[in-house]
Amino acid sequence: MSLGFVPPKTGEPFFDRMGEVFTGKLPMIPGLDGLRAIAILLVFATHSDLAEFGWVGVQLFFVLSGFLITGILLDMKDSLPAGKYFTKFYGRRFLRIFPLYYFYLAAMAVVAYWLLQVGFRKSTVQIFFDQVWSAVFYVYDIFYRAEWFHPAHFLDHFWSLSVEEQFYILWPLLLLILPKEHLKKLFIFFIFLGAGFRVLLYLWYLSGDNLWFFREPFGLVVYALPFSHLDAFAFGAYISRYTIWRPRAQLLVLALLVSTVGFTVTYFTTGSMGAVTALGYSLSLGPGYQFVWMYTLLNYFFAVLIYCVVRERFWVRFLEMPWLRYLGKISYGMYVYHLVLIWFVWELFEEYGHEGMEHYWIKFAIALFATILVSALSYHFLERPILNLKDRFFSWSKTSDGEDQRPSAIL
Repeated sequence: MSLGFVPPKTGEPFFDRMGEVFTGKLPMIPGLDGLRAIAILLVFATHSDLAEFGWVGVQLFFVLSGFLITGILLDMKDSLPAGKYFTKFYGRRFLRIFPLYYFYLAAMAVVAYWLLQVGFRKSTVQIFFDQVWSAVFYVYDIFYRAEWFHPAHFLDHFWSLSVEEQFYILWPLLLLILPKEHLKKLFIFFIFLGAGFRVLLYLWYLSGDNLWFFREPFGLVVYALPFSHLDAFAFGAYISRYTIWRPRAQLLVLALLVSTVGFTVTYFTTGSMGAVTALGYSLSLGPGYQFVWMYTLLNYFFAVLIYCVVRERFWVRFLEMPWLRYLGKISYGMYVYHLVLIWFVWELFEEYGHEGMEHYWIKFAIALFATILVSALSYHFLERPILNLKDRFFSWSKTSDGEDQRPSAIL
């Protein structure tokens, strides 16, 4: 493959120790909590109108998921029969994802009902009740760009959680039934499948068919649909089992290439460089067919970054700073809670006539502080007590004698 992948060497410490990391004999991989923190801060920056490019934090989350989940599943496949393979994986995922997810939906239902009673932004709040069913069943991504769907500040970010959950349904089955010698082909196939899906979707769009789910801009239609992100998960899966040729050099080249290509394509297709904070990648992903090729470029960049952090210990000292590690630990909660808190702070400032750039940093600081505070409380009083049940009901280890070891909690 031309992207610089080479087969792993047997006996290398990284691959020998991955199973230990996933089963808890070693602490969580150094640097990954820091990467999660960067990802959620990027997303927060976009939703708070600070940096348009911050939406790529979601892509980083997707690649991280592919990396971690693939490693866990392959180790489970080696040590568990098929029945326990599914029950332990899904049991642990259930306890990690569902309690906070459905707690948030229930809490927002109460808040939205109260806001309706007091008459605060009634039209916006009503959208939550009209569309919450799609979040309940994890299909928000499929309907997110439908003509009859409307932005719901309580729910808009849940499209990505739907994509993740759908990935958890498909991937364990594929990894279980596929022989090990074909894993590399599977990962490469899915890398190309993601890009291929985006091409086919665009050709369908050009055909003039009145697709029921289209609501302009087209780039956001591509962005929301689950198959558009297959290459993100596949790149993550690949680096969980295979090495990369000269990863640090590649990372440097890609860091320069991403922004250079983005600005260049935007300029030659629109006559303008666009917003500096977009780095050439508007969220609508319109100029120069970015909705086709751009995801692959960014996903590969994040795969190389994760590889460098894990294998080369690149940036680990920075990523292991206590405050970054902590934000990484509560990043799931920050992602779930942040959008509604940003909306609420912005709306309160507007309600009391405090708009304009002179108040922006005050709003930003309040929203960020509220997000961290709520997420910390949620982590310590809701999430962590439930996470402790994973080892009680769905314990698992890769040890040959079948004894359970304490697994590390991952997002």
